[in-house]
Amino acid sequence: MDIAPEVIKAKDASFTLATLDTDVKDRALKAMADALDANRKRILDANALDVGDAQKAYEKGELSYSMVKRLVVTDEKIDGMIAGIRDVISLKDPVGETMSTLELDDDLILYQIRCPIGVLGVIFESRPDVVPQIMSLCLKSGNAVVFKGGKEASNSNAALFDILTEAAYSSGIPKGSFVLMRSREDVNTILSMDGYIDLLIPRGSNSFVRYIQDNTRIPVLGHAAGICHVYMDEHADMKKGLEVMIDSKIQYPAVCNAVETYLINSKMASEVLGTLDSRLHDAGVEIRADTVAIGMMPHAIPAKDSDWDEEYNDLIVSVKVVDSVDEAIEFINRHGSHHTDCIITEDRDAKIRFIKGVDSADVFVNASTRFADGYRFGKGAEVGISTNKIHSRGPVGMEGLMIYKYVLIGDGQVVKDYVGKDARRFTHKVLDREFRA
Repeated sequence: MDIAPEVIKAKDASFTLATLDTDVKDRALKAMADALDANRKRILDANALDVGDAQKAYEKGELSYSMVKRLVVTDEKIDGMIAGIRDVISLKDPVGETMSTLELDDDLILYQIRCPIGVLGVIFESRPDVVPQIMSLCLKSGNAVVFKGGKEASNSNAALFDILTEAAYSSGIPKGSFVLMRSREDVNTILSMDGYIDLLIPRGSNSFVRYIQDNTRIPVLGHAAGICHVYMDEHADMKKGLEVMIDSKIQYPAVCNAVETYLINSKMASEVLGTLDSRLHDAGVEIRADTVAIGMMPHAIPAKDSDWDEEYNDLIVSVKVVDSVDEAIEFINRHGSHHTDCIITEDRDAKIRFIKGVDSADVFVNASTRFADGYRFGKGAEVGISTNKIHSRGPVGMEGLMIYKYVLIGDGQVVKDYVGKDARRFTHKVLDREFRA
């Protein structure tokens, strides 16, 4: 089936969606949450088909264990999907929010107000729980969305999409606002539809994101990789630090905010590395260590140069010993992906140097890298994580799905009165005033 006509319909629907009142959108979101709760068996049955196929692929060596784990939907995960939608209901509607107000002259007022971007194209990995996250955030922010999940989750994604769209459309959301792409050919089709799609948000491997960026004129928001670091400083609390380091790796290793490289200050190495080695080994983590660390980590194998630039997305971690916070910062900025990086320290100066020096979207102090998430950041959910330096950075919630427009309210003023010898002067006075039509 040709996806293009559906995308065109989504563009038309986006203009109506952008004008909906908050209560209409919140009513639809509530209906979507209730629909997930009422259709648990349908969701779990569809997911069982995907997981069964994935398990067979894993046994043949065609799919990683971490990919199979990502696919699994449980009642607990459905509870999380429902909670995420209900959190979005509680968020303030950003559409029409006044960002600034400037008096240009008497009765000539310039407002800067938030508005939806329009139609988003979101391509994400094989995680079915992303479907309600994307749909709820786009709905609340007034954006239409064309999206596709990984083929391994096709049954789960289709079931969730059908359940959620039926609930949304029956609650007053314009039909066609949401489009599910079902093939790789659909993705290639939308890459050329720059007249209808306003922003692409790809989530996946480095090579996939690069492919999207290289094959479209549509602006792309996202991150190419999740190479995250935890640096244990010489002034670290070892007990506190070990818990943060372990959680950052093993709590969910298959995601972009899991740590891939530990950096250990040389003054802490003899005290930390033996215990770290035991903890990681007990958790089933493969350790790849540099020439200094490997002598203190009995279960480690030698790291290669390529390991410092590797996103494992698995129970694998690399370990390197450094001599200072400055060396750690330099290493992170050179080998990291500017996603999420953490320092373990009790020293204020080290904290400040790390925060200022590390060029990443998320910089943490004494906290697991796994906190880099839209839901945990209080955004309700996220459509992706961006390492861009324009528009939006870090976990992208509703604020990253908004742009703004300028609204000028006058009383018959004309430019010729502000030009020439006896021109009127602009006042350019900042006002504390909300936009009212």
